[in-house]
Amino acid sequence: MEYEKMLEAYALTRRFLKQQMDLGFDQAYLSEKPKSSASSPSGELERFYESIRNCKECHLHQYRNTLVFGTGSPQAKVMFVGEAPGREEDLQGKPFVGKAGQLLDKILAAIDFRRDEVYIGNVLKCRPPENRDPLPEEVEKCEPYLLKQIEIIKPEIICALGRISAQVLLKTKSSLGQLRGRFHDYHGIKLLVTYHPAALLRYPQYKHQTWEDVQLLRKEYDGLFSS
Repeated sequence: MEYEKMLEAYALTRRFLKQQMDLGFDQAYLSEKPKSSASSPSGELERFYESIRNCKECHLHQYRNTLVFGTGSPQAKVMFVGEAPGREEDLQGKPFVGKAGQLLDKILAAIDFRRDEVYIGNVLKCRPPENRDPLPEEVEKCEPYLLKQIEIIKPEIICALGRISAQVLLKTKSSLGQLRGRFHDYHGIKLLVTYHPAALLRYPQYKHQTWEDVQLLRKEYDGLFSS
């Protein structure tokens, strides 16, 4: 029985090769092999993370517990970018997991997004001491990592959370008040600016403006992807 199966397979192969020759091909064309996971956005992000997880490009590595890379869907259409990890993020290795992160989750839920269907990251991957603002030299060393993440994920919309991430991405010194409320062009990607959740915890009066901003984001998203 096994011998008969081998003969049948041999006959099928001969017929296939003869067909290829009759069509004018001098070699057989087989279907393309499935792409490996390493060439998918997920695989690319994983390999990129492994390549920078021990980064020592600036002095911040001396203070970190772990490099905070990013989290969410590698195929996300919407990407949220903050400025830098805080204490809880440094301990857990994930962005926005402290009180500000809990508020961000509520904001996402209010506009019908889940954390696992967007992507969340920061300009800096390591926590600055005492949660101070990032220094220019730290941004210079770490921003290329964020740009690589954007290149891999290819989001359609970016939401800059806070003044610093907005100014870094848009290369401007304009205030958050001047930047929010409308979309900007970021290398062909729509970019919206709103308040950082940590600022909302300190200044609840900004929640109304933030709600306006994220509603604008949702409306733009629905316009792009609703059929």
